[in-house]
Amino acid sequence: MSTPKESLLQHYQAIADISARMLTMAESQQWDSLVTLGAEYHQAVERLKQLDPLDDEERVARRELLTRILDDDAQIRQLVAPELDRLSHLLGTIKRQRTVLQTYYSTIRPQ
Repeated sequence: MSTPKESLLQHYQAIADISARMLTMAESQQWDSLVTLGAEYHQAVERLKQLDPLDDEERVARRELLTRILDDDAQIRQLVAPELDRLSHLLGTIKRQRTVLQTYYSTIRPQ
């Protein structure tokens, strides 16, 4: 039977694994899968709040996992940023087009 502390380290390992899979999805521009994994990642992080803290020795092992997670996160953000910029531009264009159409239709409608 595993102890709660082993379970906590295993939980950090699971988060690191999800993070690595997210990086793979970002590298291959599989945005839908990335979003799905992001939700899974968020839930896993939230579950950490329910677990007991680690002792000093176990914190060293956790530090290595956290470093991997943060490195993956930085790479994911770098890969996602251009896609977010592209989507932002598209949304801005759509908003401008809608405003033009609303203005146009308001001038041709009978009153």
